[in-house]
Amino acid sequence: MINIEKDVFAYLLAGGKGERLYPLTKERAKPAVPFGGKFRIIDFTLSNCVNSGIRRIAVATQYKSASLRRHLALAWNFLNVRFNEYVVDVPPQQIFGERWYLGTADAVFQNLYFIEQEKPKLVLILSGDHIYKMDYKDMIETHLKNNADLTIATIVIEKERASAFGIMEVDETGRIINFKEKPKDPPTLKDDPSKCLASMGVYIFNPNTLVELLTHDAEVSTSSHDFGKDVIPYAIHHGYKVYSHQFRNKDGSLGYFQDVGTIDAYYCANMDILSPRPKIDIFDRSWPIYTHSRQYPPCKITEGELDGSLVESKVENSIIGEGSIISGAQIRNSIIFYDVKVKAGSIIEDSIIFGEVKIGRNVKIRRAIIDKHVEVPDGMEIGYNPEFDKKYFYVTPTNIVVLERGYKFTKKQLEGINYGKPEQT
Repeated sequence: MINIEKDVFAYLLAGGKGERLYPLTKERAKPAVPFGGKFRIIDFTLSNCVNSGIRRIAVATQYKSASLRRHLALAWNFLNVRFNEYVVDVPPQQIFGERWYLGTADAVFQNLYFIEQEKPKLVLILSGDHIYKMDYKDMIETHLKNNADLTIATIVIEKERASAFGIMEVDETGRIINFKEKPKDPPTLKDDPSKCLASMGVYIFNPNTLVELLTHDAEVSTSSHDFGKDVIPYAIHHGYKVYSHQFRNKDGSLGYFQDVGTIDAYYCANMDILSPRPKIDIFDRSWPIYTHSRQYPPCKITEGELDGSLVESKVENSIIGEGSIISGAQIRNSIIFYDVKVKAGSIIEDSIIFGEVKIGRNVKIRRAIIDKHVEVPDGMEIGYNPEFDKKYFYVTPTNIVVLERGYKFTKKQLEGINYGKPEQT
């Protein structure tokens, strides 16, 4: 029998660069990117752990980790160390030489001393950059039922998306017989050639299996020291019992799992929260998403003064964070984080505004993501003129405009009051 709280230890991998999320990751790690009007991306995985009863968690941090480490200290200090509950960040400690983590497997290998100290019966390996809600107890049951050495959480995806995932083949018992990392020609489901079985990057190991596999991997000079590319294929083809646990909801439907690795994916996952039936419900009190709660007053939506007259505010299908003040502006289908000030006459549509942003009068913003500490001057238009946007801002292939943290508008942008209109020559 397994006692979840006492017998399961979790490693959470949060050291990736997140280059495809640039410029949101210009000054922060991908797991620290804000999400959903209040949270950080990593909060979803950590909340899954706590809600599943797993409360011994080591977070491997590395690149641009200051913001992430600060968040962990502020948001995740509520666990009771007196009962051996904790979330601890573990940067590279150069135990095996002067080097950083070389890959996901190496990040765990360098910290195997946790297993010696904690003596868990199961080790859960997770990633800190996915949006999903999952009860890991269900996966643990699958692992124990199969008497597995390693169990991998899986989802069913369209074949066209396979090149972004590790893809598996399983036999009739659910045992994984083949694993290909990001294949161009992926194996498909036997009963549906248009679908594939993909890894979620969520693994349960027996401790002795994990130690054996990582010790072997560390000795292979040609290894990239990655779970998907190296460790898992080796385990499958060298006699270890590796099984699939297909992620499903309580009603049997396929579970929602989103890798927000690109700006477009990140934007869509945020916008989904605003839909009448979101794929992930952040308001579900039975499965709370924990985070750092700032001491701000409630949001305020009020009239604002424009050209000597009072203008009413209008908010439609949006989330407004604490401490934000909307004064005579229109907000539609948007996510506004904490401590945002929007002045009269401004219109924000289909956008995500991070915390501590100030937006002037008569500003128009559409399909944009504005990072923290940006002051948008009066009359500016963002998301209305592609040529102007591409000249001054970061723009994705689907024309989502991104303003990086602390972006400063230049004198040239402000002179002539172009504000999104074609510049005069």
